[in-house]
Amino acid sequence: MRACAFLSLAVLSASSSFAQDGPRQLALAASVPQLSEVVVTATRTEQPLSDVLADVTLIDREQIERSGAITVSDLLARQPGLELSRSGGPGTATGLFLRGAETRFTAVYIDGVRVDSQSTGGAPWEAMALGQVERIEIVRGPAAAVYGSDAVAGVIQIFTRQGEGPFTPYVGIGAGNRRTGTLEAGFSGKHDVVDYSLGMQRDVSRGYDSRPGANPDLDGYRQTAASGRVGVQFSDAHRLDLTGTWTNMDAQYDGFVPGLDDHGLNRLATLGATWSAQWARQYATRLSVSESNQRYETLPSPYLSKTRLRNILFSNQWREGAHTLTAALERREDHLVNDPIDRGRHQDALALGYGYVAGVHTLQLNLRHDRDSEFGGQTTGGAAYGYSFAPGWRATVAAGTAFRVPTLYQRFSEYGQAGLQPEKGRNIELGVHWAQGASRFGATVYRNRVTNLINFGAPGPCAGLFGCYENAGNARLRGVTLSGAHRVGGVNLSASLDLQQPKNADTGTLLARRAQRLLKLAADTRVATWNVGAEWQAASHRWDNAANTRRLGGYGLVNLYASTTIARQWDLLARIDNLGGKTYQLAAGYPALPRTFFVGLRWTGR
Repeated sequence: MRACAFLSLAVLSASSSFAQDGPRQLALAASVPQLSEVVVTATRTEQPLSDVLADVTLIDREQIERSGAITVSDLLARQPGLELSRSGGPGTATGLFLRGAETRFTAVYIDGVRVDSQSTGGAPWEAMALGQVERIEIVRGPAAAVYGSDAVAGVIQIFTRQGEGPFTPYVGIGAGNRRTGTLEAGFSGKHDVVDYSLGMQRDVSRGYDSRPGANPDLDGYRQTAASGRVGVQFSDAHRLDLTGTWTNMDAQYDGFVPGLDDHGLNRLATLGATWSAQWARQYATRLSVSESNQRYETLPSPYLSKTRLRNILFSNQWREGAHTLTAALERREDHLVNDPIDRGRHQDALALGYGYVAGVHTLQLNLRHDRDSEFGGQTTGGAAYGYSFAPGWRATVAAGTAFRVPTLYQRFSEYGQAGLQPEKGRNIELGVHWAQGASRFGATVYRNRVTNLINFGAPGPCAGLFGCYENAGNARLRGVTLSGAHRVGGVNLSASLDLQQPKNADTGTLLARRAQRLLKLAADTRVATWNVGAEWQAASHRWDNAANTRRLGGYGLVNLYASTTIARQWDLLARIDNLGGKTYQLAAGYPALPRTFFVGLRWTGR
């Protein structure tokens, strides 16, 4: 890992010594967006990327297609500050840690629709399909002053495809080892004032033995996904957007009873409607109504959990010169059915924001008050300031508070306690960023302290014989993230290095399944008609349990990919993941995916 760190810093430092190269950006592991791009997740309003003070990563469609990833979580694990935990192959229980924080501390949205589980807590990453995704925005750092409960470590928003231009159909087919196959089809376009997009995808794999010795069978998956979007531009000032997604995942896994053919059935659906209005040059509003439903069932083991989330958001924005004022009213409703639980709750919130961009100064202030039907009032705030001290350079400082209310399962299941209190976070971070053309460098130092941490403790306070949820911990999440990209000759380079200390503040032990060092390198170039590239992901050792007695070894993975246009409307993609066949585990007893290769062919009716 020392050699990895040195190589990463060498790549990052090249951004200043080779700044005279012409700008050119290709999709790389550490996302390198152009400054002209617009971000909506950081403040829930459209902002030029150059005005955003948060630590942000953008992933576009080109990166997604070239990644060869099967799930959203696989793709995100290749980004700075993120790491993956999974009990088997795609479709099995998945955790995604942002800056070392638990999965439940990242707020997740699909086309503006909130996604969460009131059973396990956090987004059901194993149920999210990647095929219909157009763009992903990652915002690191607490954002509860904008989004309310859940955004303790950050926010991830996923956007599906939007229609533009003439009617364009597409069809894709792909195959890989372990009888892996994919088939996709769809169309998009725009006619007069209506734009539209519709797509479907089917993925299957025979899989591999994800828990050797427990049940000697192959654990594969079958996934079907669809998404649709319709937008109507009634006039220059008024627009209506309707969105919907649906994913059904059937993943085999090895449970605790030998001989059973265990299946995890995970279904996720979202619906959203948004009316955007520009009433005057300075004043705009947005009204959104949305609902998401997640259903998780295991067979033949009898378990069924259903989460329904509903949101109503009315936001207002006033722009006047260098000043931007925002005000939003939001209603959130959560409901869980998990026998014998059949309960719901709601939160009503008022959120205020102020932004200032002028000359070398950028300022963002946010304040939000949530009134929970069970926990009463929760007030959160955030403040960030940026100073451009030299051409291309900017220093930033930010601080914010956050919270997450316990899930309904944590409170009312046989393992729960109704008296659990919300978990709370307090974060401060410093950053320095440089950009010139397509070259980038960034360094962020952060410290996030989480109190009232909910852990699964000893039996006694609840009816469960195996243990009970309790507010019995405090976490201290500290670290530094370095990232950068540059073009040297004909080769595009990118790198990110995370040095982090996600620890239990009471015991000093590392939090389970989180590495202290993460390194991600990537390079790509063009050879004749081919775009070819390589990625290297490395992680130091982790501990599988809170006591730090079960060690998970570190690992390094090499991935290769190549793509070309073989005819006017035909594109070919080939990819090999885990080239060296590295054997490693993200959860004890569950080997991660071995060497995987995939070849795909896609036709687009341009």
